[in-house]
Amino acid sequence: MPLELVATAPRTPALRSYEEPPLGPREIRVRTEFASPKHGTELVGYRNDPAANRPYDPRWGAAFPRPTEEGLQGFPRRLGNMAVGTVTEAGPDVSRFRPGDRVYGHFPIRETQTCDEAAADPLPAGMTAEAAVCLDPAVMALAMRDAGPKLGDAVAVFGLGAIGLMCLQLAKLGGAATVVGVDLLENRRALATAYGADVVLDPRESGDAGLAIRRLTGAGESPTEWAPGPRLLGGYREDVTQVGERGVDLAVETSGSTRALHDAIRATRFGGTICLISYYGGEAAGLFLGDEFHVNRLNIVSCRAQSLPMRDHPAWTLARYAAICQEWLRTATLRTDGLVTPVVPFAAAAEAYREIDEHPERSIKLGVAF
Repeated sequence: MPLELVATAPRTPALRSYEEPPLGPREIRVRTEFASPKHGTELVGYRNDPAANRPYDPRWGAAFPRPTEEGLQGFPRRLGNMAVGTVTEAGPDVSRFRPGDRVYGHFPIRETQTCDEAAADPLPAGMTAEAAVCLDPAVMALAMRDAGPKLGDAVAVFGLGAIGLMCLQLAKLGGAATVVGVDLLENRRALATAYGADVVLDPRESGDAGLAIRRLTGAGESPTEWAPGPRLLGGYREDVTQVGERGVDLAVETSGSTRALHDAIRATRFGGTICLISYYGGEAAGLFLGDEFHVNRLNIVSCRAQSLPMRDHPAWTLARYAAICQEWLRTATLRTDGLVTPVVPFAAAAEAYREIDEHPERSIKLGVAF
């Protein structure tokens, strides 16, 4: 019997056997060759994080807490985000694929996939399996369009996992003059440098990442001294709040850490923009909205690719996001070399999955080879 990677309980990965169902008329069977999980959001459910017990209800447009006793109902749960494989069987009504075709899609980490043909896409010629499983982080990163990055901007990216590394590359592709990458992990900072970051920072070493980024952009070096403005009616004064344009024009937060969000706010110039791509679970510890956010007329934009319709719909759709990201990945316009690491054999997938949870410093995006 084939095997699949599941969490049998919170933070308990294991390989288990399963039976494939009979093939439906419009279904295909795929032999998996390569797969990868999603290190951020997927781990929230894997850990049974209380934040995952606040599902969003589209009828209300709001999140509601799920009763505590329902918290473990999602176990055992399949693990994995995307996979690449070869079609081995096709139902009689399948029109898009035939045995031997290579396909990819949003599939779990298991030896075979059985799905409607509409759930898979052909793997473009010249596209590597490693690039294909990076479609999801690329699409999530492209949502930074909503924050309006501009030619010549100074951009800081907080969190250099798969999504953050895609954001960094997109900022460079979009004409950013300076891109700063911020992450606690040395291996991620090194890859960010290889991908074109002008500066990388370890927030622990800088002590104050927000202030360090302001220094990089010239804070404290302005020849103009602050001076009070003229008195206005009622005793108000027309004081300039910030002298000079110090700080980044755009900060992109992808780590999911509210401490990093605070640093992103602190790093952004007066009137600048903070782009939130992360999922934030729980309370906002370390976030001080009474500081720079209160004073500096900042714009915070929630940039979630799957919140539909998009802000610039109908010109931009999720399908358009996916198509352009697929082409950029196929042509290596968006690089993935060094990103999918480590790559382990399927037999070692359970222990490797445990590692990405307990030792995130040892990986960027896990790859599983079959």
